Amino acid sequence: MSDKNILDALLQQLPGHCVLTRPEELRPYECDGLSAYRQLPMVVVIPDTLEQVQDTLRLCAEHAVPVVARGSGTGLSGGALPLENGVLLSMAKFNRILDVDVHNRVARVQPGVTNLSISNAVAVHGLYYAPDPSSQIACSIGGNVAENAGGVHCLKYGLTTHNIQALEVLTIDGEQLTIGGSALDAPGYDLLALLTGSEGLLAIITEITVKLLPSPEIAQVVMAAFDSVDAAGAGVTAVIASGIIPAGLELLDKPAIDAVEKFIHTGYPQDAAAILLCELDGTQADVTAQIKRVNQVFRDAGAIDQQVSRDEAERQRFWAGRKAAFPAMGRLSPDYYCMDGTIPRKHLSHVLSEIGRMSAEYGLPICNVFHAGDGNLHPLILYDANKAGELERTEELGGRILELCVAVGGTITGEHGVGLEKINQMCVQYNSAELQQFHAIKAAFDSNGLLNPGKAIPTLNRCAEFGAMHVHHGELAHPELERF
Repeated sequence: MSDKNILDALLQQLPGHCVLTRPEELRPYECDGLSAYRQLPMVVVIPDTLEQVQDTLRLCAEHAVPVVARGSGTGLSGGALPLENGVLLSMAKFNRILDVDVHNRVARVQPGVTNLSISNAVAVHGLYYAPDPSSQIACSIGGNVAENAGGVHCLKYGLTTHNIQALEVLTIDGEQLTIGGSALDAPGYDLLALLTGSEGLLAIITEITVKLLPSPEIAQVVMAAFDSVDAAGAGVTAVIASGIIPAGLELLDKPAIDAVEKFIHTGYPQDAAAILLCELDGTQADVTAQIKRVNQVFRDAGAIDQQVSRDEAERQRFWAGRKAAFPAMGRLSPDYYCMDGTIPRKHLSHVLSEIGRMSAEYGLPICNVFHAGDGNLHPLILYDANKAGELERTEELGGRILELCVAVGGTITGEHGVGLEKINQMCVQYNSAELQQFHAIKAAFDSNGLLNPGKAIPTLNRCAEFGAMHVHHGELAHPELERF
């Protein structure tokens, strides 16, 4: 079907204000948070109603036109990058909290609702929604489900998949399905976990039932300063080994500390090579006892200074620096590339040392700001896209960091998803039989491959090409790490 025919069909079926076609209207949708990759879509559809979403999907299925779903566009892996021959389906107008069930501690929300607004809406009931990505003021809950987002409190309370109970979705044919249910354990296969993190490849999310938790009696943060990143990494391992499960345990290194302090003046110790932010929550008695233990663990690990938040305002200030770390990078470099990989905690110190070595090898600075407690790394590679070849070198360095994560027994993503950014590293993470299983699941939901094609799951041909250029499939990208 020609571009004109699908546009005519959409305009015939939908109100004119729901269909954007002019270049200046399409431009805001050309990328997600990974702005290094840009592409204007053929058309943007912003439906008002569920029926309009169904009509759009049925038209696309009938005429074999690909569809890319988009939430707030804050994703960092190119998952919402549009296609020049496809429909970009924005769910932005589906932004209502439909129901709050205080007794069962759940809320039904539409996918365009922002993450933070859920907690704000239920705070009056003494409840909150646990996952809190740094972009929570802007990111949408539908996008959180699509990418299985986490946040600083995922160590204790889990990722999105651990905090939702049901989904309403539409297939590419417009069929409505309920995944999960009102009970904690739904009958049949656990398709809820399958859909969470599926990156828009299987269905379009139209409603989410999220779990709510009681707000803790108190939460306090221990901020510990270390004279080396290795010592801070050892501090992370020591805390977990002690049997304490903090609500959050984050690491920032010296470049990140400096950038944050110049940006929002949080009060981080600028003479430290790295800091850890360790939050404990619960009853006053439990938190007081845990803080005492954490202080001792950090001292034994080599902490040179420690502070404990004295009140809620100071706790929020400590976290404000961590959550502002990414935008603060703009003070250090015109561009940055945010990586996302996960490793076993026991290898944290070694992997951070390797990242430092690779940074020097490529001549590209790297700031480390990440969820240290669960080994979810977010190295920020600083570069200048205006310099010829620098983006390509940055991508190569990022790929090597992800391959390092795999080499030590980790994964290429913790919460940002694969999207387009990490599709080559999927060839390192999985063998051909495993990738074929991914494609079989995709085909069971979307036999013609129209939902977000070209993302997350590489073809075997692509893996063969990548392997020929970079690594032989099945071999470690870093032979020096084989002992791990």
